Amino acid sequence: MNIVDMHCDTISELYKRKKEGAPGSLRENGLHMDLGKMKKGGYLLQNFALFLHLPSFDNPLDGVLEMADLYYEELEKNADLIRPVTCWEDIESNRSEGRMSAMLTVEEGGVCMGNPAFLRTLYRLGVRMLTLTWNFPNELGWPNLEQPGEKDKKDFVPDFRKANNSQGLTETGFAFVEEMDRLGMIIDVSHLSDAGFYDVARAAKKPFVASHSNARAVCGWCRNLDDDMIRLLAQKGGVMGLNYCPAFLTDVAEGECAHGTIAAIVEHAKHIVNVGGSDCLGLGSDFDGIKTHEELPDASYIPLLADAFAKAGFTNTQIDKILFENVLRLYREVIG
Repeated sequence: MNIVDMHCDTISELYKRKKEGAPGSLRENGLHMDLGKMKKGGYLLQNFALFLHLPSFDNPLDGVLEMADLYYEELEKNADLIRPVTCWEDIESNRSEGRMSAMLTVEEGGVCMGNPAFLRTLYRLGVRMLTLTWNFPNELGWPNLEQPGEKDKKDFVPDFRKANNSQGLTETGFAFVEEMDRLGMIIDVSHLSDAGFYDVARAAKKPFVASHSNARAVCGWCRNLDDDMIRLLAQKGGVMGLNYCPAFLTDVAEGECAHGTIAAIVEHAKHIVNVGGSDCLGLGSDFDGIKTHEELPDASYIPLLADAFAKAGFTNTQIDKILFENVLRLYREVIG
């Protein structure tokens, strides 16, 4: 089995543990993702996101550089199992040698503070995907999460089903999209507002991704994509990654807690393939950034998802596309 996953927050969690003086390594830990679990699950490539909660950092660039240092330290310690990749040839080389691959990404475009020189520095450091926003507005654009007014911040609870259709990319955001296209850095619209999604779709010259987003028609959270967005992403040659977060999988009554199921992931996959075709869907677990999924508690259980796709009537060709081929096709086209 060849699993390619576009998003996890494992490095950020290991960074947090290191700051707290707690043990943890990429090779073995109590998180959703470690090398032993990946090996057991049949992983070919994992995207490791450097996620920053912007308000927690005085200088977000310092934080992302420290996380990147931890990422490379862990990969150097475990070069027998996994090695970093920055281009298609690296992926193929690792595969031929029986090693897994790691791709470095950043989840929060605000770490660049609007400076394209910082974007280029991250590219030189090996970053090959950038999520333009997380849940806060930044220099590049607006997220798909309702923001509090100045008087409402203390008791504000956002409406997670209210999409932002009016605030998209900033002028700097458009400039970053152009520069990312030029560099060969993958544009990630997960977390970005609906208006921002359409801005990217108009401006981007290369395929882009929603690395960890599901179908809004199946679960109404605004973090998911609606059918028009799925179709447009597919037309642009892009790929969206199935997110295993229970809240993004199943609508529940107010006050109830969502429980993740493999069946719910399959329902999203069926809908997305029906709307956008078999070439626009991949995996984007969001492992170590989400509540533990009850039926997929860690990376070693992913073969259960493949089995569920087969039982649901997906063909072997469709399953291979979802598990790895669609994402690898996009990577070959964009990062070169």
